[in-house]
Amino acid sequence: MSAKRGRFQKEIRIGEGIVRNKILTGLPKAECQNLFSRLEFVDLPLHSVLAEACENVQFGHFVNSGLASVLNLVANGRSVEVGLFGVDGFVGYPLVVGLRTSSTKIIMQVAGSAFRIRARELAASFKDCPVLRKTLQVEQHVISMQASQVAACNRMHSIDQRLARWLLMSQDTLGGDIVPLTQEFLSHMLGTRRAISYQRGVVVVKNRFALEKWTCECYRAIVDQTQRWRSEAKD
Repeated sequence: MSAKRGRFQKEIRIGEGIVRNKILTGLPKAECQNLFSRLEFVDLPLHSVLAEACENVQFGHFVNSGLASVLNLVANGRSVEVGLFGVDGFVGYPLVVGLRTSSTKIIMQVAGSAFRIRARELAASFKDCPVLRKTLQVEQHVISMQASQVAACNRMHSIDQRLARWLLMSQDTLGGDIVPLTQEFLSHMLGTRRAISYQRGVVVVKNRFALEKWTCECYRAIVDQTQRWRSEAKD
């Protein structure tokens, strides 16, 4: 494991993986030495399940690449996506406050990787990693806020607006103009078809400005509050 002085800014490795997760790269050096020895790099194929609703959380996962989807399950067995995240995210927030079970199902919508840590190892690391604990507490609020806003969006806004919001969030998470998602409903672009194209299992964002004009206020509300909280946490 190689590192720069202070916070990590350049390339570092844990086992076979280059660290890209923003929670990990934002930690002070003293905490990294303690935490990184407890992490294991894992590949996460498409549709990997990182958490199952109402089941014990065995591992925490610092997502290092790809796109994770937060799903709420309803009585008829269907699921509704209420959040998504990538390299800025963590799976296993109940562990941060001493709980054991997950309220949601979290799967990989785009294949990627993560650094995982056993639940008991994460708990043990908090004693010597106060920045880690605070960061996870902030990000837990971010994902909860996102879920609340998305739930309202799903109820109040048109499918066109929701699709635009979802694509913008996915692009923000993955970077670039290509969103490699293959869900069937993405082939039905409705009023957004002029801003995107669908080909060979990927969505290409051709006109982000058009998507931002088409989406509802929920996208900007999520982005602004996330930035606000992360800025407050640094004060």
